[in-house]
Amino acid sequence: MEFNAQEHTNKIIDFIRDYYQKNNLGGVVLGISGGKDSGVVAGLFAKAIGPENVIGITMPCHSQSTDATDAKLVADKFGFKLINLDLTTVYDQFEEEAKKIDDFVISEDSEINLKPRLRMSTLYYIAQMYTKKNNKVYLVAGTGNKCEIYVGYFTKGGDGVSDINVLGDLTVEEVIKVGEVIGVPETVLYKTPSDGLSGKSDEDKLGFTYKDVAKVIYGEEVDEEVKTKIERKHAANQHKFNIPIYKK
Repeated sequence: MEFNAQEHTNKIIDFIRDYYQKNNLGGVVLGISGGKDSGVVAGLFAKAIGPENVIGITMPCHSQSTDATDAKLVADKFGFKLINLDLTTVYDQFEEEAKKIDDFVISEDSEINLKPRLRMSTLYYIAQMYTKKNNKVYLVAGTGNKCEIYVGYFTKGGDGVSDINVLGDLTVEEVIKVGEVIGVPETVLYKTPSDGLSGKSDEDKLGFTYKDVAKVIYGEEVDEEVKTKIERKHAANQHKFNIPIYKK
């Protein structure tokens, strides 16, 4: 079934407005990474609840300088407030404290995943601050898309946490099409997807493309070896969705 980007853009905007009206909500806080997902989410919320109710946060942490430049492009385009909170010192201090553990070992995964966990704590801190300041509830918006979620490509307790997610049922290609409809700056929308943390693109890290993930999701033909990789990743990351609970 062909994806009608204009129709779904309108439906997402209506979805946000309806949810905010029914729950008497006021604003939204989200991390602006300079990538397409956060750019599209910011644009959708600006159109749905007004840019004056959108707070974008850049949270550099040993990051690329171009990320901040691209984040500003998005904020300027949609007219919302952009705050910069540099987490580099916080991250470095945490690392120094961790190294005091007697049996400390360097773990690349721990170091990479610490950053989105610090960032998510920051977003909730700011959301609660603005809730208090403006006497209306601010939610934290997620920016994960359907392909990322399917293979569990997010940090548990980090960017996998949010109060509302409007891209969770859209593939990467569909996110781009919605971004085209609302006018996300091209340098942001067509940027090679990366976590901005490891120095590698998402697809380099995963070992397959998001297009192939979408094909697997929708039951389309894909190379058998690639399909196996994707399904293996999907299965291995189920722990991010299902927390075992002992029941008496």
